[in-house]
Amino acid sequence: MEDFMDVLEKENGEYERLTELSREKRQIIIDGNIPALEEITSREQEITSVLKNLEKKREEVVNDMSIVLSKKPEELTLTNMIAFLNKQPKEQQQLQELKEKLHATLEQMAEINNQNEVLLQHAIEMAEFDLTLFKSMRQAPVTANYDKRANNTGDLLGSSGFDAKQ
Repeated sequence: MEDFMDVLEKENGEYERLTELSREKRQIIIDGNIPALEEITSREQEITSVLKNLEKKREEVVNDMSIVLSKKPEELTLTNMIAFLNKQPKEQQQLQELKEKLHATLEQMAEINNQNEVLLQHAIEMAEFDLTLFKSMRQAPVTANYDKRANNTGDLLGSSGFDAKQ
């Protein structure tokens, strides 16, 4: 049980680090700092790798516990383990507190990530707007582009979009 709680503590610590990076990422997205976004994404991937290893370790511990308790690994959820520890109130309380701590950390991380997702969506929309605006600046108005036979030509302005010979 100690190994299990130790792994959960480490996982919570990594999720807290990931949450902190998500907070940093929010400001980076707002600032539009692409190099910093790449760097923070790299750091997130490192933490995710550590979390993947901790998850494997936790699964191994749960499998070992399932053999000792003669239960299926799927039955050994945190809630069930807390119930199994009714004769060990100290460990039961520790596991309950750890569960609540993990739950709070993951909720916080999910909330920040949802906010970041909205910010990224807005940034994408702004980039698309800027591209559309830039393209439209290069295009002459439809009513002003006629050939000798009074047909619309649809020609584009010069490549720069500015007339330097005014």
